[in-house]
Amino acid sequence: MSWITEYVKPQLNKLLGVEDKTPENVWIKCPDTGMIIHQRELTENFYVSPHSDHHFIMPVAERIKMLFDDGVFERIETPAGLGDPLGFKDKKKYTDRLRDSRSKTGEQDAIFVASGTINGNPAVVAAFNFSFMGGSMGTAVGEGIVTGAELAVKNNAAFITVPASGGARMQEGIMSLMQMARTTVAINKVKDAKLPYLVLLTNPTTGGVSASFAMIGDVHIAEPKCMIGFAGRRVIEQTVRENLPEGFQTAEYLVEHGMVDMVIHRKELKDTMGRLIDLMLVKRK
Repeated sequence: MSWITEYVKPQLNKLLGVEDKTPENVWIKCPDTGMIIHQRELTENFYVSPHSDHHFIMPVAERIKMLFDDGVFERIETPAGLGDPLGFKDKKKYTDRLRDSRSKTGEQDAIFVASGTINGNPAVVAAFNFSFMGGSMGTAVGEGIVTGAELAVKNNAAFITVPASGGARMQEGIMSLMQMARTTVAINKVKDAKLPYLVLLTNPTTGGVSASFAMIGDVHIAEPKCMIGFAGRRVIEQTVRENLPEGFQTAEYLVEHGMVDMVIHRKELKDTMGRLIDLMLVKRK
């Protein structure tokens, strides 16, 4: 397929004087089967491969729409964070990375907070945008989680977080690590109010995110085969000098070892969450 699209097709177009107007990313390759999927088919199937049930990373706005009743929600504005508190620069300036990510995604940072109803119950969802710097958690993301938790308490609503993250954002240094404590305190306020706190673990959930608010839910739901952990497999193997078990850090492995409550197909997520919220809010009705 790549030889045809990258060499044969451009040569034919050049010979015939035809301009190639085919949009990019129309076809996507399933990593499990190698089969080619049309983008429209994938979108209509909630970004799940119809051939292998592989769960692709889902655009955050569509994720939010999928969870709320009738796809109706109100987006919540969140504080901007500290920007570039350290004047950080590696191969590129952090300010340039932020600008590029904002231009690419149309978002200000890697968090999307919304409120609405799930199965008729009030709910607030804070979902990560992995397309924005790998969903890394900086001060803006921390502000988003705190804002969502406070709104849930104010509205007597269930609070749901949907992490998809490589962890803390190194460009913000200690400021990003402080968000681990801030978000944990915010979640504890939801629990003190005796409101449901659900975590939907998606691929990947790692680093400082998994070491804070993502693993202290009342119920942990995971999508099939998603990676959940702190450090990467290779780092752990080099540290302990042992080979890790097959499937280590997958959702299914964590269910077997008591770290995750259930693995749910994406098509069943909304109904599952609706039932859980119904059960957990029953005493408040």
